[in-house]
Amino acid sequence: MAPFFSYHMPNYTFRGTPDVDLFDQTIALAQAAEKSGFDMVTVMDHFYQIGVVGPEEEPMLEAYTTLGALAMKTNRVLLGTMVTGVTYRNPAMLAKIVTTLDVISKGRAVLGIGAAWNESEHAGYGIEFPPIGRREDRLEEALTIARAMFTEERPSFEGTFYRIDRALNRPRPVQPRGPKILIGGSGEKRTLKLAARFADMTNWFGTLDEAAPKLAILDRHCESVGRDPAEILRTVSVPVVLVDSERDKAATLASLPEDRRGGLQALTVDEGVDFLHRYMDAGFGGFVFRNVTTRTPDDIARIGRLISTMRAAEVPA
Repeated sequence: MAPFFSYHMPNYTFRGTPDVDLFDQTIALAQAAEKSGFDMVTVMDHFYQIGVVGPEEEPMLEAYTTLGALAMKTNRVLLGTMVTGVTYRNPAMLAKIVTTLDVISKGRAVLGIGAAWNESEHAGYGIEFPPIGRREDRLEEALTIARAMFTEERPSFEGTFYRIDRALNRPRPVQPRGPKILIGGSGEKRTLKLAARFADMTNWFGTLDEAAPKLAILDRHCESVGRDPAEILRTVSVPVVLVDSERDKAATLASLPEDRRGGLQALTVDEGVDFLHRYMDAGFGGFVFRNVTTRTPDDIARIGRLISTMRAAEVPA
């Protein structure tokens, strides 16, 4: 199967760009990703910038407003968050928002969701931040509600944290079973168990040695709920920045802020193909590149060459 590629935009800080022009830069990157062969474009669902990307005072666009606008500026790529914190929105309203995105985009919406983690923005916005176990409980109820609202006419649900009573969701999603559900996170006891029940896609971080063991754990959870593991696309955010030649590697890494270089490898396109094939051999089917290191349309086009090379290799002779 040809690998799946996603372009993730957690950063809206563009040197010399005033706030009024931030979205123009975002459009340019999303359109470049679509042109270069990416399958999906995602944005971060945070209200503050997160520490691994930059200072929290950096600009952050609201995710679903941004995605709705991007739907009007793209034609093919799937659109979603990587990922929405379950605590941020009532789950029935979230299902309505994502359904609306599906209609606007003519069937390209993805519901990305996870248990939430950034306590700082919860405090700042006055959002409750319960312990992780409670957040996982909420995630399970939210996934139950979202799936029901995507697939049933007037679903009802009574949970510990959320309830719906013959909830109406019209217009209906364009996609027959509703938008695909992407669950972010690799917690072995709860998150991957929920992924086995609900997810169409997953996303994890880490090196191959860190991420690969999670594959077997997800498989076991799928077996326990009677689900075919092959139904879930497993994606990984790869610690790679592509360069044109060997001589560009040191300069490219040096151009990045020091705190963003940890574990990052600069590779040529050919080396990148070999690197990603090792993940595919382990069982991953998709890869996420981020605009933290892939900052311009030219950077994206370089990944486009990698995408073309890998997909050509999957076409039978």
